[in-house]
Amino acid sequence: MERMIATLFGAGNLKPASGTWASAIAILLGLGLHRLGSFPLLAAATVAVTLAGFWAVRRMTADMANKDPSEIVVDEVAGQWLALCFPSAGFWMMGLPADMFPYPGWLGAFIFFRLFDIWKPWLVGRADRRGDADGVMIDDLWAGLFAGIATMAAAGVAHGFFM
Repeated sequence: MERMIATLFGAGNLKPASGTWASAIAILLGLGLHRLGSFPLLAAATVAVTLAGFWAVRRMTADMANKDPSEIVVDEVAGQWLALCFPSAGFWMMGLPADMFPYPGWLGAFIFFRLFDIWKPWLVGRADRRGDADGVMIDDLWAGLFAGIATMAAAGVAHGFFM
């Protein structure tokens, strides 16, 4: 079971760039969750996949020297959903219908998450350098947090809030 969770039911075997494939899948699933239950459901699912991810990655890598093999992508799902929670919360607080999630919000969350996940600035890189199973999850959660903030900042600029 831990292998299925850690690899997102085999999606981690997609090549090349398994993390980007997993992030794209996470966006589609996250948009579906938002449509079904708006921000509260997406937030609850983010917490659930994060907890399941910590468990699965620890178990799957327990006997491995490399604690971050490329097929482990549950960390991308957790981080991508965290980034997606920011615009989802904004739309929910504005009272928009759950079936509405304009593309700049999810596209921004996707692009910023991939940027921070690949670039690994500051706390993202520090968590990645831990070299342990928890670091696998933590670096993507930091990337998701920074991506969510960047998405909202970009939305603020686009809508003239910061001008």
